[in-house]
Amino acid sequence: MNDPLTVARVFRAVAIAEAASWTGLLAGMFVKWVLAVSEVGVQVFGPIHGALFVAYVLVTLWAARLFRWDLRTLVVGLLASIPPLTTIWFERHAARSGRLDAVRAEPAR
Repeated sequence: MNDPLTVARVFRAVAIAEAASWTGLLAGMFVKWVLAVSEVGVQVFGPIHGALFVAYVLVTLWAARLFRWDLRTLVVGLLASIPPLTTIWFERHAARSGRLDAVRAEPAR
C-alpha cells in the first residue's frame, strides 16, 4: 500500500494517537507519583503508548521513504516522538511544508 493519500492519513492518525497516549501516560504518572493514589493509569497507558511509539516510528520511516524526505526531515520526525505531544507539531509542519503531498511521493513502479 503506497497510496500517498492513505500514507499521509495513517501518518496523521498515528501522530495524534501517539500524542494522546503520551497525555494519558503523563496523567497516569502524575496520579502514581504525585498523588500517590493508583498505578492503574501507568499500567493502562504504558503499553498503549509503547505500541503507538513503535507504530509512529515505523509510519515515519514509511512516509519518509514514500515522500522522499531528506535526512534532516526524517531525523526531526523521529525525534518528535520523544517529547510529549511533539508528533502533532511535526505532522502539521510536514503537511504545511508539502512533505506529505502526493507530488513528492515516489512514482509507482
